[in-house]
Amino acid sequence: MVVYSIINQKGGTGKTTTAINLGAALNRRAKNVLLIDLDAQGNLSYSLGINDFDQSMADALLGECTINDILQERESLTVAPSDNQLADTELSLARSEGQEKALANLVKSLSGFDYILIDCPPSLSMLTINALLASDRVIIPMQMEVLSLQGLDQIVQTIEKVKKTFSKKITIDGVLPVMVDKRRKLSQEVKEYIQNNYDLRIFDSLIRSNVKASEAPSFGKSVINYKPTSNSAVDYMRFADEVLELNR
Repeated sequence: MVVYSIINQKGGTGKTTTAINLGAALNRRAKNVLLIDLDAQGNLSYSLGINDFDQSMADALLGECTINDILQERESLTVAPSDNQLADTELSLARSEGQEKALANLVKSLSGFDYILIDCPPSLSMLTINALLASDRVIIPMQMEVLSLQGLDQIVQTIEKVKKTFSKKITIDGVLPVMVDKRRKLSQEVKEYIQNNYDLRIFDSLIRSNVKASEAPSFGKSVINYKPTSNSAVDYMRFADEVLELNR
């Protein structure tokens, strides 16, 4: 079982879209996948049409139920849903000593999954630390824009700080270029800047801008199932194969 955090502290970077569609693509490759929604906005849950539940990650993190109690099925994916109650849960965790490993303890109780993908909140928070301490690996979805570079600095520093503070081994698998318009020269310039200034892999795969990916959540589906021939679906399938190759 490989646990991934999908992380970027800048909002609107395609984290949720990447978590859902990487999960759906891995599932198409016969992998059993769990998606954990760790964002109080609950976008991952909503995007898959999950908006009616009694218990969620908020309850599981506080020990009021097990993580198995909250799991739901969508598109052959298993989902641990969240909503805005998670914001209150985060405050409770922050006040309690030793709660930075609450999610890691929940993940340890799980079995039967090949991959667990955690959709992280767009901020450095107790939930982000929980996600990193529960994870083996990290994927950073990122728009190839100048303003995104500042966010990349923060992510790398955060991960290094967590690794050092908690003696945790976490591997950054790489940066995934998302919402890419190949006609823009700036995208290539930002990519080259990262290659020259960071010790980070940039995945060979890239996710092209595509309206079908934006439409899919309206139907409660991944773009893989909503429009499997679209650019986004093709790109995420290619990315899933790259992730599988890394984990051989």
